[in-house]
Amino acid sequence: MKDPAITPDVIAQHGITPEEYQHIRTILGRDPNFTELGIFSVMWSEHCSYKNSRPELKKFPTSGPRILVKAGEENAGVLDVGEGWAVAFKIESHNHPSAVEPFQGAATGVGGIIRDIFTMGARPIFLLDSLRFGPIENHAPDAATNRQLFSGVVSGIAHYGNCIGLPTIGGETWFDETYAGNPLVNVFCLGVLRHEEIARGAARGIGNPVFYVGAETGRDGLAGAAFASRELTEESKEDRPAVQVGDPFREKLLLEACLDLLASGAVAGIQDMGAAGLTCSTCETASRGGSGIDVDLNLVPKREEGMTPYEILLSESQERMLVIVHKGQEDRVREIFEKWDLPYACIGHVTDDGIMRIREKGNIVAEIPAAALTDEAPVYHRDAADWTPPEALDITTVPETDLIAALPRLLSHPSLANKRWIWEQYDHMVRNGAVVGPGSDAAVFFARECEKFFAAAVDGNGLITRLDPREGGRRCVAEAARNLACSGAVPLGATDNLNFGNPHKPEIFRQLRDAVEGMAEACRAFDTPVTGGNVSLYNENPAGPIDPTPVVAMVGIIEHESHITRQGFRGTGDSIWLLGDRAAGLDASQFLLLLHGRKEGRPPQTDLAAEVTLHQTLRDAIRDGLIRSAHDCAEGGVAVALAECCLSGETLVGADVILHNDGRRDDESLFHEAPGRILVSVNPADEERLQELTTLCRVPAYKLGTTGGDQLVIRIRTSSFVWPLQELSESWNTSLGALMGGVAETPNAS
Repeated sequence: MKDPAITPDVIAQHGITPEEYQHIRTILGRDPNFTELGIFSVMWSEHCSYKNSRPELKKFPTSGPRILVKAGEENAGVLDVGEGWAVAFKIESHNHPSAVEPFQGAATGVGGIIRDIFTMGARPIFLLDSLRFGPIENHAPDAATNRQLFSGVVSGIAHYGNCIGLPTIGGETWFDETYAGNPLVNVFCLGVLRHEEIARGAARGIGNPVFYVGAETGRDGLAGAAFASRELTEESKEDRPAVQVGDPFREKLLLEACLDLLASGAVAGIQDMGAAGLTCSTCETASRGGSGIDVDLNLVPKREEGMTPYEILLSESQERMLVIVHKGQEDRVREIFEKWDLPYACIGHVTDDGIMRIREKGNIVAEIPAAALTDEAPVYHRDAADWTPPEALDITTVPETDLIAALPRLLSHPSLANKRWIWEQYDHMVRNGAVVGPGSDAAVFFARECEKFFAAAVDGNGLITRLDPREGGRRCVAEAARNLACSGAVPLGATDNLNFGNPHKPEIFRQLRDAVEGMAEACRAFDTPVTGGNVSLYNENPAGPIDPTPVVAMVGIIEHESHITRQGFRGTGDSIWLLGDRAAGLDASQFLLLLHGRKEGRPPQTDLAAEVTLHQTLRDAIRDGLIRSAHDCAEGGVAVALAECCLSGETLVGADVILHNDGRRDDESLFHEAPGRILVSVNPADEERLQELTTLCRVPAYKLGTTGGDQLVIRIRTSSFVWPLQELSESWNTSLGALMGGVAETPNAS
């Protein structure tokens, strides 16, 4: 088949600007051929090159005494956790593929992040997810479509993780009209390894053979990186070839084979064929190694006849790896691949000229300096629009409502309801390490390999970031750190997923820039270096851009099993305390959004210094044995947090509390979302010690009441609000499942 002529239209279809095309001509000293144009298209896409976001990403703190592999150096960052052990972790998105093909888009997102981890030499041990969809309530527009998409994504994640034997032990899921037609599917994976097991993705050793291993290459996932770097349109369904098809059983074999191979000492470098497939893995390994690479496409295992060089190089078929092998170890490598029953081939060798050279049928079909594809990608400093802080909410414009009815309405909303319908589809108990599973502030996992307890949480807030991007960035980091503190963990590091609209629009770029600066500020405050992550831009559908949604996954370590703390009340007669500031206001709250349909107000500002002190004080109290339970007070305010504490323990435990509202309205006292607050329960005998500690550390602490009974009772001045726990439990525990009960089984799950 003859390649199409390279016309201005063809160049534009590849996402290459006229200026970028001239830069390509300068690099090559000639016009590129069609295959080379495709290579530049994927490697210079936002998904691979971060050409619109790289200057912003440099603002993140990436250094620290625990850092063994820094952000951007390899497929995932690596942190020291003591005694010669380390963790590798990362979060990535599969938003556009999931919008077009929910099941496979989500499933292959899981497969890709798992490969990023075991490519580092780490054994993956658990997953988290961060998901966002359009409204699924019966009265919402397109509710049936949104439910089907939601069901498909959850099924895809469950299918892949369950089949490979990795538990998804936590996460977050939100529903809002801004994500209709453009869901966010962010997946996190963590693995453990010894320091000496860290693997590198560099092509070193002139003459070393280059092996391909894993699934045969097909036409699925064709140019997926470029697809992920443009807006979704009504015609996006035509891009189904850009959505990969996953095979988790093949991935499990590949995982074990790669770890087996790395342990053999035969590997000089290893790289996942993820975004941009064979193109990315060849040029990136060569660039990192300061070498060149020579590959023969005739030798690449294929599952379809008649594939062109363009298709082979740009395919993103799943479950494939590129391995640089020490010369003389070829037979050992073949033995391992055959042991695990995997397709493989030696497809080329490492050269000393810095060129990525691709051959087919004896002809050179692409010849490009490897570093030009990675280090010489264009970098843009986009214009940022001016930003005016939002007006503070005028509380008199918010009609007073039935507050007895308001709490169950909030608890039953899909965003705040118990996510049991989701996590019961995940085999979150596989590997038998989930000490605290889905549904708590942070998940806790016991890694038997290193005999350590790790806590992990993932957080984001599109509403706050929409109204105040810098505060949104600070807030998601602070909430993730607070969730770890509530579990008893000391934070180690963070990974981020930046989900934004089209950066060419000045108002969108302003959101991105300010959010990153807020996140970076908070990461420095909590001493949590960013180990890597993902940028997902162009999250727009015909209705407009999504609310800007930075997501942070944070990992912590718990020193002793006795320090593990859960959010549910543990029994009758405990004292309930609120740690942190009591400031009120319904600005930017879920109460204002879900009950009044308003995304308004000036979000309360996070006091990072106060947060750091609060978290450390809580951990000190946990270590001293003072804390029976701890729960972050966030979305939905203190009323929702109290209800969750009553409902999420081993049994239902009621509470009777008094809120001091400082002259504000009752709805403000119940549902405001000022950051930096934690609900704890303590044995009455330990109250004095808790007061001494909080006074010493200058942390505001207020006794609210006691646990017990079968009701949640909240008193404010002369008002008493009483909710039977059984009714709240019905609202919180069953609403999501009831909405999803009629959704048909998702196809393509085999």
